[in-house]
Amino acid sequence: MTDRVLVSMHDGVADVRLNRPDKLNALDGAMFEALVETGRELARDRSLRAVVLSGEGRAFCAGLDFQSVMADGVDLLQRDDESPANRAQRAPFVWNELPVPVLAAVHGVAYGGGLQIALAADIRFVHPEARLSVMEIKWGLVPDMSGTQTLRHLVRLDVAKELTFTGRVVSGVEAAELGLATHVSDTPREAALEQARVIASKSPDAVRAGKRLLDAAVYADLETGLREEESRQRALLGKPNQTEAVKANFEKRDPRFTDPE
Repeated sequence: MTDRVLVSMHDGVADVRLNRPDKLNALDGAMFEALVETGRELARDRSLRAVVLSGEGRAFCAGLDFQSVMADGVDLLQRDDESPANRAQRAPFVWNELPVPVLAAVHGVAYGGGLQIALAADIRFVHPEARLSVMEIKWGLVPDMSGTQTLRHLVRLDVAKELTFTGRVVSGVEAAELGLATHVSDTPREAALEQARVIASKSPDAVRAGKRLLDAAVYADLETGLREEESRQRALLGKPNQTEAVKANFEKRDPRFTDPE
């Protein structure tokens, strides 16, 4: 990991912070690489239970730093064989691919690529005065960092189109009304960390299975979804973490879960 992204871990919760505050955490080549590297490293940590993604300084992320990326000659459309996403898409998509819940805490601005990173999280806490925008239209472009794939499942199609066609800026309050935000909070990072700790206290096997099921349900037909639900449940029943959850509830104590295999 580089200093573009800071990570601290406590009781299975990774506190991940974009760290380019002097540029409102705008995305340069180093930030793209750091986000992907951080996500992939966390994915290998079997003790990981949840991730909180936020920005240092006055903003979550102001989007692409065009001048820096162009000056460095970074090819954001480059692909590799490790992901269905290209280089630009991987910076948000790596958080979607993580097996554990990712909670984004948004303050200040989340424009363009910054918003698309937040949309790739499972849950979003947004400050009421935050400003969010699908800003690519300003540059004659479309969202190209997986935003079209996440936005269409969060808001109505007409709303997604309006935001994409106009690039208008919405507040944190309106973002929640539209479905872009899960919660509005005056302290989004603290609220996200609190919820992450709650998630971390649950069976990691069940949480991971729940994320896989719900993500797959977005694309699966009904029969496939129901069969997958049954399959995941069968895989959980009677396993150590599932029986520990039951015992802890009956014995009125905190559960002692083991890391997923």
